[in-house]
Amino acid sequence: MAFHATSTIDPELASLITELTQAADLPSRIDAFTALFAWTRHGQAIFDFGASSDHTFTVFRRQAQLILALDGNQALREAVHTAVVSILAEADGTNLFGVAGIPAERGFLAEASDRILAHILPRPRDDHDLARILHRLFPTEAEVRRFESMPQDAFHALVQLLVPAGRSADWLPIRLAFADGFRLLALRVSGHGLEPRIRERAGSVRVADDPFLRLSRSTATMVAAWEAGEEASLSATVLRDDIAGCRNRLLAVHQHLNAGGINVDIVFAIDVIERCLTRMEDMLTIMLAPQGVDRSRAIHGLLARLILRHHQDRSVRQLASANLRLLHRRIVDRSGETGGHYIASSAAEYSHIWMASMGGGILTMFTAAMKLAIHQMAHAVHLAVGATGLLFGLNYAISFVALQHLGLMLATKQPAMTAAAMAGVLRGSSGEDRIKRVVDQAAAICSSQLAAAAGNVMLVSAGAVAFDTMWRLVSGHHWVHAEEVDALYQSLSPISSGTVFFAAVTGVVLWMSSIIGGWMDNFTVYHRLPQGIAEHPLGLKLGRERMSRWGEAVRTHASGWGTNISLGFMLGMLPAAGAFLGIPLDVRHVTLNSGVFAFAACAYDGPMLSGVVFWAIAGIVCMFVLNLSVSFGLSLLTASRALDLPFSDLLAVVRGIIRRIATRPHQFVMPPRGTGSHH
Repeated sequence: MAFHATSTIDPELASLITELTQAADLPSRIDAFTALFAWTRHGQAIFDFGASSDHTFTVFRRQAQLILALDGNQALREAVHTAVVSILAEADGTNLFGVAGIPAERGFLAEASDRILAHILPRPRDDHDLARILHRLFPTEAEVRRFESMPQDAFHALVQLLVPAGRSADWLPIRLAFADGFRLLALRVSGHGLEPRIRERAGSVRVADDPFLRLSRSTATMVAAWEAGEEASLSATVLRDDIAGCRNRLLAVHQHLNAGGINVDIVFAIDVIERCLTRMEDMLTIMLAPQGVDRSRAIHGLLARLILRHHQDRSVRQLASANLRLLHRRIVDRSGETGGHYIASSAAEYSHIWMASMGGGILTMFTAAMKLAIHQMAHAVHLAVGATGLLFGLNYAISFVALQHLGLMLATKQPAMTAAAMAGVLRGSSGEDRIKRVVDQAAAICSSQLAAAAGNVMLVSAGAVAFDTMWRLVSGHHWVHAEEVDALYQSLSPISSGTVFFAAVTGVVLWMSSIIGGWMDNFTVYHRLPQGIAEHPLGLKLGRERMSRWGEAVRTHASGWGTNISLGFMLGMLPAAGAFLGIPLDVRHVTLNSGVFAFAACAYDGPMLSGVVFWAIAGIVCMFVLNLSVSFGLSLLTASRALDLPFSDLLAVVRGIIRRIATRPHQFVMPPRGTGSHH
């Protein structure tokens, strides 16, 4: 091997090597090796690896200097080799191969809390764990990525220098740790795969024939042959067949979860099994690779993945993302199915949205009237903030559930559903006109959303005027006291109150309620509540038919109940939670506050074109924009991540929408001309 570079050893490099070779104990050797490794990360240059090679490879200049120094000085190479072998002899690598980067068996919540504490609490030094040592050598993921991109020729050259021919006995400790790590991986796969919760979802197979049981036997045979230096190709074939069988069982579990509800702990167990199987396949490649570049390439790839997984082993965000994705996908799929009902693709569906939203406006008028009554009563009797919040939440929840069962619409509840529907169209579309179809969907969503919002606001306002008129004829005074009007208008103003912020917070609450509703639907399906209700012993007294109807009602309405009840109580209790925490928190819901505005207008004795009225109307407009846009944006982001949609697709959709607005803005406002149906 020839490098076109100077053979002079850098004084700093010579000092670091001397410190490593003269270290007296394990901690000193590890510190010196870490310092030497850190020194090699700086500077880049191009070196020619091998006179017969037609390729050049970019490596770190100091990395190349280390290889040159060891290649040109046998005594120095022997001293470094002895130091490295001493580290490997005293440090156990079993955890590196069989544990690092594989989540522990504590379940999702326990694992998440453990990772959070690991970031907060100081970790003691452990010089006998090779995984911890490698973490010190590669302290960041960026360093791991840089090692991963190291040219294979350069890594092979370094391996040849550190692992001289005829000295295989020096590497016996790491070889034994490799074998033990392989055994641990197989045991963990078998343990998880044979759990009842996995077996009952993977299909009916006798335990004796289960690939998860066979894997432990084929692993023992393979490792024994490899340790003895015997021909292992036949054992490897059997082992690979068992690994493939385990993956087929996992596929069946995935299909069952998609159909029968997601459980985070089961998804966590599946993730552990899949990681172990992938690690075993990587290690098997090393076992079967012949000495030379092929084995070096396999070792390089495994080391890079081991260290990267060890870093990710401490990431709470990565844990949550990996284990909640399936749950989010099910929630999004459910929301997308519901969202289709909120998008008009024909004149008949457009008319239905108008009628349903007008009915929703009338019902919300009563909700707004009750809200004002609770507010007045709470002030009159000095009711505690928490109790007032509960009354508000109960009022909202009852109203929203009534909307659900009466088939009425509330515009602010649509974005979470329609965003999921649009993401589903984006995922399911292909071809050159893919973005066009999604933009068409966006235009239909906007048109339907405006119709629903207009129907809500018009009827909640008209209903409030009619209600106040009848109340004044009966009682002789307005529903809202005259002295409260200015305060109500001020609370709606976007400049003299927190309306803008509170309206955005309300959009977040609307999005959160859709997530809770989706989770409730998944919970119902996973625990088979409809079937449990239908088969409950109470059916002997109440009748099986009645229990079956109740079970079907739970199946049909669980998602809506979860969404509406959670939304009602979050809207009601958020101000109370803010008061408890000393944080100014409130909600601004466009339809409810349109009703409040109309009730206040009935008792307002000033000019209707005054500034206070103008700013109150401006606040209603802000609520409309922020309630819908924040909820839609968060829902679209959640849906796109759950469905693994690339960010470039979303940008393409945004550009397409902007172009469509510039050329055909009427499509976002006017009713559709099609005759299709989403129902």
